[in-house]
Amino acid sequence: MAPGATAEKKTEDEQSSKDNLIHLSNPHLEKMKDDILYHFALGTGTHDFPALFGDVKFVCVGGSPSRMKAFITYIAEELGLGSVGADYPNICAGTDRYAMYKVGPVLSVSHGMGIPSIAIMLHELIKLLYHSKCSNVTIIRIGTSGGIGLEPGSVVITSQSVDATFKPQFEQVILGKTVIRSTNLDDQLAKELMQCSKEINEFNTVIGNTMCTLDFYEGQARLDGAICLYAEEEKLQYLKAAYDAGVRNIEMESSVFAAICNLSGVRAAVVCVTLLNRLEGDQISSSHDVLVEYQQRPQKLVGHFIKKCLGKV
Repeated sequence: MAPGATAEKKTEDEQSSKDNLIHLSNPHLEKMKDDILYHFALGTGTHDFPALFGDVKFVCVGGSPSRMKAFITYIAEELGLGSVGADYPNICAGTDRYAMYKVGPVLSVSHGMGIPSIAIMLHELIKLLYHSKCSNVTIIRIGTSGGIGLEPGSVVITSQSVDATFKPQFEQVILGKTVIRSTNLDDQLAKELMQCSKEINEFNTVIGNTMCTLDFYEGQARLDGAICLYAEEEKLQYLKAAYDAGVRNIEMESSVFAAICNLSGVRAAVVCVTLLNRLEGDQISSSHDVLVEYQQRPQKLVGHFIKKCLGKV
């Protein structure tokens, strides 16, 4: 190696890392002495963020605290970072809003249900990663969904999150004005995850659009809610139109997830298992054991991806 080559390589790596830092789209934060992440019960004035989270490279988020604790236990064993039966403390134990767990370079965070809940969590998560000086971070939502035209248990890797009119956008009213943001997700990351699924070869996986709705019942064309003022024929017509638009599953968080990650310059993906085929019904009737196994599929896929990135496959 030529003299100075090592120093040049180090400089290139440092520049690359700097180029992939978290981006905050908020100039007001620079004027704040301390930043309190209220819903995490964490703050820059009370916690050393770089020491606690500076090595984070992968963040997995999902609806329930128990599922995210199960994921951190699973990934710890897969990476050889935890002992059998080890317990992982909830970093956000000072609040009951969200739960957060960490092992090695992996952070696991619950986000609750629906757009408002995950949006609050993401605002504070992005700030946490920024204050921690994290770089080259990948954020993946793992969860459950209703499938369209897929066998139950199939896993969908989202290419675009679309709204209830099948448009790839997230619409929010800010200061009384409608703001529309892109919901595209990282295409290369989706392909890498798809390749991981092929390597695992345990369950059906597809790349497709995910429809993000504002509620679980009427917004998803269900017939089994407390209110339903449309016919079954109208429901099926709508879901078939969604399928024709490339939609393969329905959930309630992906649009704002994609929008916030885009604005923050973070590589992101959504990986959800389908619990039923909505063209065949509305109620989830599979047994508890079957549903538990289904819910482990996104964890296995993302776990394999993380291991592969870290050279542990």
